[in-house]
Amino acid sequence: MRDPPLSRGATVWLTGLSGAGKTTIASVLAGQLRAAGREVEVLDGDEVRRGLSAGLGFSREDRDTHVRRVGFVAELLARHGVLALVPVIAPYAATRDEVRAQHEAHGTGYLEVHVATPLAECVRRDVKGLYARAAAGELTAMTGVDDPYEEPGRPDLRLDTTGLDVAAAARRVMDLLIERGMA
Repeated sequence: MRDPPLSRGATVWLTGLSGAGKTTIASVLAGQLRAAGREVEVLDGDEVRRGLSAGLGFSREDRDTHVRRVGFVAELLARHGVLALVPVIAPYAATRDEVRAQHEAHGTGYLEVHVATPLAECVRRDVKGLYARAAAGELTAMTGVDDPYEEPGRPDLRLDTTGLDVAAAARRVMDLLIERGMA
């Protein structure tokens, strides 16, 4: 029989619109957790899409497939003691619920953080230039613009990063991890 990991793993799923601050929060949080001696992996939606989900488009079916793949990898890592931080838009509630259920079926910790930054603020930031491309008609099926984003009804934490610096946002996620015994 194998010894259990020294630390329990868990998945922290950060969902929200493009430009909401998901990846930035995950990066800062990862640094804090590593400094505390935790094994951490950030599964950034854009990076994973280029590798694990290469070839998928942005239809609902392809987005769902991408989210399921990321969820599978996150749960596998978490089951083996890693804290998986997952900044992925994951626009559809049903697919996010599937990922949560997959974690629950394995007894793996899971937290959903809705980075609930309003669309207007995400457009103002437009970190990747996607909103400008959508406004110019160069990009279609943009989540939150002409494709839906279904907000979580009952996330474990809801953060609006408008006027909230990244350190404070990461601290709120860390506080939740500590409160739930996952840090």
